[in-house]
Amino acid sequence: MKLIRTKREKLVFEISLPEKRLLFEVLKLYPLISATHHRLSKTARSAQHDENQRLLEESLAAQREENRKNVRAMLDKPGRFQEAASGFQLTLSGPEIEWLLQVLNDVRVGSWIALGSPDPEQGKKIVFNEKILPRFRMMELAGAFEIVFLDALSGRTPVE
Repeated sequence: MKLIRTKREKLVFEISLPEKRLLFEVLKLYPLISATHHRLSKTARSAQHDENQRLLEESLAAQREENRKNVRAMLDKPGRFQEAASGFQLTLSGPEIEWLLQVLNDVRVGSWIALGSPDPEQGKKIVFNEKILPRFRMMELAGAFEIVFLDALSGRTPVE
């Protein structure tokens, strides 16, 4: 996948059929980070804190469900993927890309958490096996798509 041009505040990407399938595969995983993962405080404990934490979790769950529906609707929008000789042309606005970045980041970070939050500098390495490989693959794919979108938004990607 690569940025091929900008057209009136829209960015047009060239994406092959296999890349499109992978993008959809990654996005289908959203949301991966549990609403209970986000804590108001690591130390505070009170009845008010517990109620606020519950409200946070409910709010995050509702937001994620809405995001999940919206990402599906956005990608299924007629004309979003135009057939081209090399596969497809995907046209997105800056705000749409920023929103996709949030969804992709949830999948990437959620995969990282599911892998046990590996950190080689702290001696927390991934032990690869058949169970771990699909999650690792999705984490890496989400990151690869994030890089393409971030480079496009920053202007670091040369446009042909």
